[in-house]
Amino acid sequence: MRFLHLIWSNLKRRKLRTLLTLLSIFVAFLLFGLLCTIKEAFTAGVSMAGADRLVVRHKVSLIMNLPVSYKARMEQIPGVASAVHFTWFNGIYQNEPKNFFASIPTEPEPFLNLYPEYVLPEDQKQAWLRTRTGAIVGRTLAERKEFNWKIGDRIALLSPIWPRKGEQPWEFDIVGIYDGAKKSADTSGFYFRYDYFDEGRAFGEGLVGWYVVRVSDPDRAVEVAKAIDDEFANSPNETKAEPEGAFMQGFAQQVGDIGTILIAILSAVFFTIVLVAGNTMAQSVRERTEEIGVLKAMGFTSELALGLVMAESLLLASLGGLAGLGLAWLIAAGGSPVPNLLPVFYLPGRYVVMGVGLVFALGIVAGLLPGLQALRLRIADALRRQG
Repeated sequence: MRFLHLIWSNLKRRKLRTLLTLLSIFVAFLLFGLLCTIKEAFTAGVSMAGADRLVVRHKVSLIMNLPVSYKARMEQIPGVASAVHFTWFNGIYQNEPKNFFASIPTEPEPFLNLYPEYVLPEDQKQAWLRTRTGAIVGRTLAERKEFNWKIGDRIALLSPIWPRKGEQPWEFDIVGIYDGAKKSADTSGFYFRYDYFDEGRAFGEGLVGWYVVRVSDPDRAVEVAKAIDDEFANSPNETKAEPEGAFMQGFAQQVGDIGTILIAILSAVFFTIVLVAGNTMAQSVRERTEEIGVLKAMGFTSELALGLVMAESLLLASLGGLAGLGLAWLIAAGGSPVPNLLPVFYLPGRYVVMGVGLVFALGIVAGLLPGLQALRLRIADALRRQG
């Protein structure tokens, strides 16, 4: 620490150059944090997928429906512990297309049993079971500034897919607000009772969108998936069953391979930043050649000269990189800017740790060559240049 003033004075020698380098590093790590946040938003469903859950959809397309009667048949298949169905409703609030969100009719008790990552107080669960028009809402959705819903509110939704008989809006009573057992759980959903939905819709009675099946033994998931598909083979509504993680992964990759895109962008950015920071340190050492020679003549060791250059590089990288990571974390903590598209929006701790590691790696790589130059510099060569 006794050399900190010397290191800081060296950084202030060329203030504009140091500032521009700091800004470059700051932007690079801000970008790193935001891209990692977006990646987590797209792949949150994959990380939360249960190893013992299968998704069963229509073989042709997810938008095609299946009979509700399939549930009883699935539960008779060896290895199937339980099943629950879902249907995409696409509710719109206040007749504003921008106010759409994931709204899904389902069966309350089987749904909550199948998804323990959704935490709903027992009294609110019982209220949902008692209330035919009842709905439960994820906390993220309930706290959206456009909505600000609370338990007891009565709201009306329109659905462009499932109009109600009589062309009336669908009315729901909010009886519960659920939280996520883990931070990566999606708490932006709106779930309501299938019996109310099936009775009120203008067409399509007895149809559902897809099923989620719990298997007794996760190791037999592939075998059970095949048995389900065989059960409905050659029927008017054939099925495709697959592990929930594989289904979520395929859904996420419809917009592209997020992981590959992220790596490609960050590789290009960090390669450029290493060159910028390395060039800054190299110029700084060249400008101080005579000073380094004088320090060595005064008794400073070559190893200490190397340490000073490396410390300067690490300080430069830390100031810019940690500030960029910090701002990215604050932005993510402020919530999703597009909750309709990215309901899960946070910067996981593992990416913060990775970012801190990259900060120090950048400081070491950028300062290594200039530091070795200072290490190898001979006093006679340095002072000759002065003369």
